[in-house]
This record gives sequence, structure tokens and C-alpha cells, in this order.
Amino acid sequence: MSRVLCRILGLTALVASAWSAAAQTPAATPLPAGDVVVDSRGVMRWQQNKQEVALFGVNYTAPFAHAYRAHQAVGANLEKAIEQDVYHLSRLGVDAFRVHVWDVEITDTLGNLQANEHLRLFDYLVAQLKQRGIKLVLTPIAYWNNGYPERDSGTGFSSIYSKLQAYRNPRAIQAQENYLTQFLNHRNPYTQQLYRDDPDIIAYEVCNEPKYQAPAAEVTAFANRMVAAMRATGYRKPIFYNIAENPELSEAILEANVEGLTFQWYPAGLVSGHTLRGNLLPHVDQYPIPFRADARFQRRAKLIYEFESADIIQPVMYPFMARSFREAGFQWATQFAYDPLAIAHANTEYQTHYLNLAYTPGKAISLLIAGKVFRQTRREQPFQRYPADSTFGAFRVSYREGLSEMNTDEEFYYTTSTQTRARRPARLRHLAGVGSSPLVQYGGTGAYFLDRLAPGVWRLEVLPDAVAIRDPFETASLQKTVTQILWNDQPLRLMLPELGEAFSLRGLNAGNTAQFQATAGRLTVRPGVYLVAAAGKNTAAWTPDSRLGPLRLGEFAAPAPTALGPQVRHTPVPQATAGRPLTIRATLTGLTPADSVFLVAQHYYGRTVRLPMQRPAYATVEATVPAELTYAGQLRYWIELRQNGRPRTFPGNVSGAPRDWDYFARERWEVALVGPKAPLDLFRAATDQDRVEARALARNAWTDYVTTEATGALALRFVQSNQPAAPAAVAAGPAASLRVYFADKLLGRPTDVAGFREVVVRARASQPVGAQLVLATKDAAAFVAPLALSTEMQEVRVPLSAFRAGPLLLSPRPYPGFLPLQFQSAAAATPLKLADAEVLQLLLDAVPAGGSAPAYVDIESVQLR
Repeated sequence: MSRVLCRILGLTALVASAWSAAAQTPAATPLPAGDVVVDSRGVMRWQQNKQEVALFGVNYTAPFAHAYRAHQAVGANLEKAIEQDVYHLSRLGVDAFRVHVWDVEITDTLGNLQANEHLRLFDYLVAQLKQRGIKLVLTPIAYWNNGYPERDSGTGFSSIYSKLQAYRNPRAIQAQENYLTQFLNHRNPYTQQLYRDDPDIIAYEVCNEPKYQAPAAEVTAFANRMVAAMRATGYRKPIFYNIAENPELSEAILEANVEGLTFQWYPAGLVSGHTLRGNLLPHVDQYPIPFRADARFQRRAKLIYEFESADIIQPVMYPFMARSFREAGFQWATQFAYDPLAIAHANTEYQTHYLNLAYTPGKAISLLIAGKVFRQTRREQPFQRYPADSTFGAFRVSYREGLSEMNTDEEFYYTTSTQTRARRPARLRHLAGVGSSPLVQYGGTGAYFLDRLAPGVWRLEVLPDAVAIRDPFETASLQKTVTQILWNDQPLRLMLPELGEAFSLRGLNAGNTAQFQATAGRLTVRPGVYLVAAAGKNTAAWTPDSRLGPLRLGEFAAPAPTALGPQVRHTPVPQATAGRPLTIRATLTGLTPADSVFLVAQHYYGRTVRLPMQRPAYATVEATVPAELTYAGQLRYWIELRQNGRPRTFPGNVSGAPRDWDYFARERWEVALVGPKAPLDLFRAATDQDRVEARALARNAWTDYVTTEATGALALRFVQSNQPAAPAAVAAGPAASLRVYFADKLLGRPTDVAGFREVVVRARASQPVGAQLVLATKDAAAFVAPLALSTEMQEVRVPLSAFRAGPLLLSPRPYPGFLPLQFQSAAAATPLKLADAEVLQLLLDAVPAGGSAPAYVDIESVQLR
């Protein structure tokens, strides 16, 4: 008890002397202190200066549920973990935090607040966020139990009442009133402030994603009771309520006594089980709201409590989402959920989300850029539609380059290597990126930050190398690392004009004693924080405790190196053109300059060659198999790594080399070597279940995999019930869809693409059903052709000449369900170029209700011929 009390008193003193309101975050204006009000036009304003609120950030859940348990499982100190994560959030310019508090872990069944470890850690988190000037919106009632992805163990009222009972059961309602009263009256021991009075908690959302049914009057009455309980405590700041989760009952919420309305955005659905590939920018091109013409809506403030480009690792989605939020009128947006550093190696908290500065550096820098978009874009500013809007203001987003960037006189940020030149290098004050640019050439894969302290003096922060070694969106486990962290000496060249070519570098973070001088602007660095100064500059005034806005110069947080040894990630192309050289590229981590890497390639049981592999980039190896070994047949190959004279072979990470007489491992990679006229599978049900998106869009439809009666071949089955869907569930558009990303399958046959003439679908339908094929390009232009299915399993041939410009189905389906389901490219219609195509969609219309059995469609394969 005394040890806990000491921690409380220690942090209280720390908070009392924390960063003042006059301090500035790097490249940002300090936020006003004091309350937020909502004016008659539904605009949140700072009461102090009447300026509009525009805050952007994250959800983060370390004190609760799986995140709490996972920290314990890996032996992490939760207080230190929170400190590190909040530092990273501040480093990314985050100024907004929201979380649905797991009431189930801090209450009893009567709604009494429990003074336990979860509540204490949450208090600690709030104090840490306040120190960094980050504003909060809290949702006290989560309605979740605490088990996901494990078993539930919560003991509060949400463990015994469902969402539907929560607003109808009198005892559940009383428990929530009791809890809200006690939560708002809770005094944070680290800040000594009541939650109802804390100036950095600018608003509350009553409850997280409630579930309602008609009649609407019950919903309004419940919302008003919760608001009344909160107001009875003396709380006077804005109260928000969710309207997006039950849009069919929006009338009930619009009649409630709340100042604001909350929304979420999952533009490509959730939990695909694998990384979504292809151009998904049309999914985030706009956020139309169906109630925006209602006067009751217009006088309410608008807030995005959760958003995420789930199952997408591309660093291009967030800036578009931020721009679309502002166009729709939102003043707050918080991503769900930032992954705690201590468990981000495995992405277990929510496998469909993945965001962490150290482990997903490009995506994290895109969040930094998105925050700039959100704050610098006018509320309700109109934009053109994609792709005409790919460049807006100081921002550029390119799917083809995998790049988001911001470029102003004083700031330059980029998510991957770019050739863009900074607008005015001499006036630059802040730079952050991944990869290289005309101002920074860097050999590693981690993020880095450069902040100007004075003329010729900069702070440099370098994160460790992060290498994806598995798909982070597959089934997760704390025992399975998806991103490997490596600490390396990496080459760095700085070309900032005021530094010159002989600048010095001095370590600032704890234990970093490095001191170097550049030659021709070049040196090597390890992860850490450094003071960089032009020749002749006196830097004695800057110490690790000097301030850079809310940051100390010597602060640094990074994960330890991943103790896995060398790892290989590689997926072979399914086919390659026979008789042509074949380049094979793989990710290989853990290499040192003294190591040797070879590609061992064999034509089935024929000739074998051992080729040295080159290293074109960090953790990348490649070699080209000569044409004399790629004659028609099957190519087998392995990667042989030699360290200290000892061979290890991949796949399998097996001791020994493939040409050893006693090499017995069966693992290998294989690629079929085919003639230029051979068909190319785009989808085969027997092999591609885990790499496609097969989704039912109507609620009376579902998917399965079955074997066909005639041949026993595996087929993807779309089923539609013979019962009609509920009226509220009916939406315009297809009832089901198959989405296949196939650009990677074209890589092995680039010269054959021009010879393909048709798409061939082997399928059947139990009854007549409308169907279409869609081919989408890298620029998201869609081309559509009808598909005629019969009741017999047979090949249906669709000439490429039959495809015409048309709409693209936004699949997986965006959520909330009122968002658009189709996208029509604003680009001028041009003929389909197959070499530029990357996604196939097969769309099925709804069938009429009735009949003696459900209707179904079976799809065995889709080929190019």
C-alpha cells in the first residue's frame, strides 16, 4: 500500500510541475486551456477564445481487458509501458484521446465504482496524457465484457446485462445512473481533479455503440436519463451520443438532450483475416451523412469516436480519411486503436487493427500527416472526387507509390521514399519520414524525426528497423511475432543546407555516448536520439532535459531487438513464363556484411544452380534464374544463408544446405513454368480461400465452401435464404461478392498479359440469378461485363472486349451501413488495359424470395485465357 501511495504522490508532484500551456508541440500551436462549448450552429469552440476545435488522435486501451492481461503475460511494467506509448503519441503530434472505459472491470453489478488496478492505471494514463497537452473525450460505458479474444472475466453490470437489456431493464438503468454519477465524481489521485471538472476532458460520450430496437420513445427516454444523471453531478461540458450504430432509429437520438453526435468509420469492414491489397482509396473518398439536412442534426457537434483502415497496412488511407472527415464537418477524430509498444510485435489486441510508431512506421507517419490534414482543412471544405483529389493543399497521396506526404515551407513528412523536393529547405523546421528523400538518405526501415532547435542545431531521433515477417492480420497469438525489430548501424546522409557536410552528432538518450563527425554529410547511426550541429556550433546549452514543446530532448522509447534470428518472408508467383529469366526477391532479416546468401534453383529433378543473391535494399535479397533453367515444367528453389561458414536453408529455417547429401527437409518453394498461351488462374476455390474476400452483403445471404457432386472439386458457395431480408436490412446493390487481388499473379507472366483475350468462370447457379464481372485498375477505374450462369457446372467465357466502364463495388463493405456501396471513378473513361488491372470482382444480385430451398451459386475457378 505504501509503495502505491509513494507512486501516487510522486506523480502528483510531477504533474504539478508539468508542461505549461505556453509550451508548443513540435510544429503545432498549443491548445487553449479551459472548456469547450457547442454554439447554435453545432460547432465546438474553445470557450476561452471562441476558436473552432479540431482535434485528431487515437484510442488506446492498455489499462483494460486483453491489453492489460497481455502486458502481464509478457512481463511488461504497465506504468512504464503507458509512459512510452504516450511519448510516441506526442511524438506523432496526437492531440486527442478517446476510449470506451471497460465499465465491466471497474464496477460491480450495481454500478458502484471499484478502486482497483484498472481504475488506477486509467488514472495514471489520464495524467500522462495531460502532461503532453492531449485532450480527452471519454465514453464511460463500453457495454463490452473484457474477454475478447479470450474468455470473459468481467464482474460489472455489463457482465449480466446485454446491450438490449441495458436500456430496458430497470435495474440495468439504475446501475448505469449510479456508475455515471460515481465516475464523474471520481477524483484522479495523480491530478487531484474530479473527472467532471478536469479541463482536459473536453466532452463525454454516454455509451459505446448501443443496440436499440423500436419504439424510438424508449431510446430517447433512456438517453435523457443518462444525460440527467451526468448533469446532476454538476458536469456542464458537452455530452455526445452515438447515432451511427442504429441509423434506423436516428429520430430517437435527434430528439435526445445531447449537444453532439458520434460516428465511426471502418471503410473496408473488419476482420478479413489477411491483408487487404489493391487500391482502396475510393473507400475513403467521402463520408456522406444521411441526416445532415435535419435542423436537429445541424445544431449538434459531430465527432468520430473510432476510425481505422482495418486489415490495410498501406500508409495512404489516414490522410484521405482525415480530409473526408473535415469535408463532412467533423471536429474530432480518433483512430481505434493504437497498439501498445510492449505487445505490438504480435498484434494480438485487435488483429484487424495495427498501428504503432516502432512496428508500423510508415502507417504511423501517415497518422502524423493525417493529423495535419485534419487541423489545416476547413470544416465542410469541399473537395473533388478521387483521383482528382490526390493532391490537396500541402498534401499528396499516391497509391501507386505507397506514399503520403506533407510539404510546406516549415514541415516535410513522408511515409516511404520520395523524390519530392522540400519546398524551401532553408526554412524547414520539422522533418519526419521512412526511407529516403532529397534531404535525407537513410538505409534503415524505421521512422526518423528531425526538429530544428536553433540555426544549425537539430534534434535527430531514429527508431529501430522494423521488418514485417508475417501477415499481421491473420489469426494472432502472443507467441507469434509478425514484425521483427532489429537494431543496426545504418548509413545516413543529411543534406539540410544549414548543417553543411561536416556536421557533428552527439547522443542524448540514456546510455547513448555516440559522438561522430560527418564526412561529405555521411555517417552511420544506431537507434537513439542525437544532437546534430553544423561545424563550429556550440551545443553545450542543449542537454537531455532541455525541452522541445512537450518532449524532453533526451526522451527515447523503442522495443528491444526481436530474439528470433534470421527470418525469411517470401511468396512465390504461381506461374512464370517458360524460357525467360525469372527474378526471385525475398525479405531476409538478420544479415551482416560478412554473411553470404544464395538462391538454389532446380528444375524438378533436373539441373540445379546456386546463384549469389544481391542486396538491393535493407532486408531484401534477390537473384535471377537464367532462361536455360526455366524451360517448361516446375522450378523448385531454396534460399541458403551462410553465417560463420554454417548454412541454414529457407523455407523451414533448417540447418544444412539443399545440395548436401543428407539434406532431408521437404519444404521448398515452387513455381509452374508455362507457355505464353497457358491460362492463368485468378481464383481457384481449392487453394485461394485465405487470400480473397468472399462476402455476403444482404443479411439473408452467407458464404461457404462445398464440394461439387460431379467431380468432388471444391467450390465457393454463395447462399441466399428463401426468406426475405428484413426491410431495414435491404440495401441497393449486390447480395454477395467475391473480390480477388491478382496483380501479384501477373508478375511472373508480364509478357503474356497482352495475349489474354477472355475471363473464364467455372460456376453454376441453382436458379437464375443476375451476375457481373468487374475488373478494376490500379487507379480504381472499374470495367464491368455481364456473366450468364446456368444450373449446370460449366465454363462461362467473357471476352475482355465485353467489359465497359462502370461502377466499382466498395468491397469489403464500408461501415456504417449508410455509407456508399459503389464508387464511380472521376477519371475519363479509357479502354481497359489488362496489364493495369489488379482486382477482380464477381457480383451476384439478390434472388426473389420464396421457393422450397435457399438459392446458391457455386464458383470453382476464374481464369484468364
